[in-house]
Formats: sequence, structure tokens, C-alpha cells
Amino acid sequence: MERGMLDQKTVTDLIGRDEIDTVLMVFPDQQGRFMGKRLTGRYFLDDVLEGGEGAIHACNYLVAVDMEMEPLPGYAYANWDTGYGDLAMRPDLSTMRTIPWLDKTALVICDAFDEETGEAVEVAPRQILRRQVERSKAAGYTVKCGSELEFYMFKDSFEEAAEKHYQEMHPHSDYIMDYHILQTTKDEYMIRQFRNHMDNAGVPVEFSKGEFGRGQHEINLRYTDVLEMADRHVIYKNGVKEIAALNGRAVTFMAKWSMTEAGSSCHLHSSMWDEDGSKSLMWDDEGPHHMSQLFRHYLGGLMSTARELAWMFAPSVNSYKRYQAGSWAPTAIAWGHDNRTCGFRLVGEHSGLRIESRIPGADANPYYAFAATIAAGLHGIEHGIEPPEMFHGNAYEAKDVPRVPTSLHEAIAEFEGSEVGRKALGDFVFEHLLNTARQEQVIFDNNTVTDWELARYFERI
Repeated sequence: MERGMLDQKTVTDLIGRDEIDTVLMVFPDQQGRFMGKRLTGRYFLDDVLEGGEGAIHACNYLVAVDMEMEPLPGYAYANWDTGYGDLAMRPDLSTMRTIPWLDKTALVICDAFDEETGEAVEVAPRQILRRQVERSKAAGYTVKCGSELEFYMFKDSFEEAAEKHYQEMHPHSDYIMDYHILQTTKDEYMIRQFRNHMDNAGVPVEFSKGEFGRGQHEINLRYTDVLEMADRHVIYKNGVKEIAALNGRAVTFMAKWSMTEAGSSCHLHSSMWDEDGSKSLMWDDEGPHHMSQLFRHYLGGLMSTARELAWMFAPSVNSYKRYQAGSWAPTAIAWGHDNRTCGFRLVGEHSGLRIESRIPGADANPYYAFAATIAAGLHGIEHGIEPPEMFHGNAYEAKDVPRVPTSLHEAIAEFEGSEVGRKALGDFVFEHLLNTARQEQVIFDNNTVTDWELARYFERI
């Protein structure tokens, strides 16, 4: 069992000895945030694990709200007409782990179920990914993924940042710190906590490094099966914010917090393995670039659907500010061998051969991003889609290659017409996600006056 993970017997013993007195029962929402409740250890033991319903209850509006927790119109699953009833949160005990940065606390991720029918809530993000995992298993494959998440750290606290309206903040470094050891030593009092606490919470870390922005860091998580990776990804993001808050520091996973700084990415590494996950299916000694036929078709699927599924990797208005030429974020839907100017980068060898998608930002909901990756890859394999020729050179200057959408408007238009997305997700889930995308755009277009507008127009218009 991974360090930090808990089985039912162990958590029962720890609660009995008062070494755990709080259990977080959570599930991910549409933004990839944890929603849920804090239970006393005794209540969790007596009323969830042993003698109770095996579930707790929460309002079903949690999968139909925006970042501000506003109930949004246009959803068939949860709305005012249906009264916003409850859903049941049932713990997936395989996800139970300690949360070492919170005293005597454990966490378990739940799946959402309908109160009346007992059926899984199909629009819950974890269930959306689970359905794509089931599709890959039915086809004889296991998908493995790894997340490389970047974030900015500030000397301000979250409260101080909000009081200043996120202006004139103090990045934790005064200069670009990409791979710097001196500056990252200055930050180590925080970054060490992130690394070690994650390792002790069942979220294994490979390494941390300074990134290209002032105060920007990257911490890489070890790859694993795709659903476990999504869970680890969300635990990590939530945990980094909590640890920062406990230390009076702020961090952000915005895709582009400032137009003068590099964006924050979520480089998404993925590969296809055999049914039991023991053998990679990507390498071929004799294949071009050592890519197996299955790998070529998998990559062909990722590339041919990159525009139509872009919203599932870049869900907010801010996401599209990141795609700037010469910024380390991709603009070209091209692939290259170890070429960071391309949207897709071929890396590794033998069982480690994989494709890195550089399209997702750090704001991506991993359940959606990984689900889209599986759907796209299976589409390529099913239809034998060959990728274009490998790109050489600077893809920012490439001619005649498709481009990543440059706005949420453009991404929504592409997503609306996605036959691949609709077929893979099903009409009900697809329409739920499409409404989410549309509502985010409507809120920005119709309900927001930006600082840019005030500075440009207040006096001079």
C-alpha cells in the first residue's frame, strides 16, 4: 500500500486510538475543486463505515454551479424546477489517505449517486472520467497519465491579495528562476512542505523545480492509472493551496495570472498499456521514431480532435490568454520529438515512451482533460487515424498547421460541433458540459466590467 494510504481496518484503528478525529468526505466539482463535509471520526466509523447508510448527502446543485457557487440555468440534471434535491456521496475506500498538513485528518473521495434510483450521477466529473476508463478497458487498454503542474507563489497571503484586488502583488522571486537552485533554496521552506506532505498523503512526487516566471514553480507527480492520477492531481492542487494558506502565502494555478509573465501549464503525459496495465503498447523497435502503430493512431486521434475538444483542456476565459507565441505555451497543433514549441511532444523510450500534450493549462479540471484524452485516443485507434509528419523547427512560426483556439468563444464553437465528444460522452453529459462552457462565456460577456475597460474608457471615451 502506498505511503499515506489507509485501508478500512487501519482507519478504524486510528479513529479508535484518537489518532484521527476528522474525516473529509469530498468529491470533485466542475471546476476540479473538492466539495464535501468534515465528519467526526466516530460518526464516520459508526454511521458511514459500519452501521449507517454508507453515504452522506449533499445538494445536487454542486455539479451545476460556477466558480462563485452560483446556480446556473440550462442544466437538465439540476435546476430550480426540480428543486435542487440531494445526491448521495458514497466513499471510494481505495482513495482513503491521511492529510498530514491537517491535524488528525483523513480524506476519502466519494462518487455521486442519485438519491432515488441509486444510479451513478453521470454528469459528476469523476463519473465522466470513469466512463471513458470503462471504454478503454472494453477495448483492451489501460491508460496511464502523469500531470506536470505549474503555479505561482507570492509573499502575500490570500487575504492580502484579495484586499489589494490582486494588484501590486509580490512574487516569491524577483527574477526568472527556471532551474535555479539559489532562488529555489530561498523558497524551499514552502516547496519542501509541498513535496513531503504530498508524498505522505499518497501522492508520490518525482521532483520540484523553478519555472520560467518570477515565483513560478513546477512539481511533478509520478504517473499512474488515469483515474488515480486525476484524484492525486486534485488532492495536490487543493493541498498546495491549503499549505500555502497555513503559512500566510498565496499561490495561483491560473493559466495566465499576468500578461507579463509565462503562463502556468498542466503538461499531460499519457500512454496506452495492455489490459492489466503491465506492458506499454507504445514502443516498436522497428517503427518510425519507435512508435507502434497503436501509438501513431492514438496520437492521430489526439491531434485530429485537439480543436474540437480544446474546452475540456482549457475551460475558462483566462485559459486562452496563455496561448502566446514564444511563451512556452503551444499555439500550433503539431508534434515533434522533444520539441517544446509543438502542442504535442514525443518523449521517453521503451516502456517510458509517451506523448506530452502541452495544451492544458494549470486551470484544467483533470477529470475532463483525462476523459477527453481517452476519448480522442480511442477515436484515433478505432479509425486508424495517422498523425501528420513530425514537425521540425519552431512551431510558433509554422505555416499551414491547425492552431489551438485563441478564445473561449472559438473553443465553444468547436466543441458544439464535436461528433467525437458527443459520441464518447453521450448526449446528456455532452449537453451538460456544453452548457457549462456557454454559461462561463455569458457571465464574462454580459456581467463583467474589467479593469482594462475602466483604465481605457473611464475618462477618455
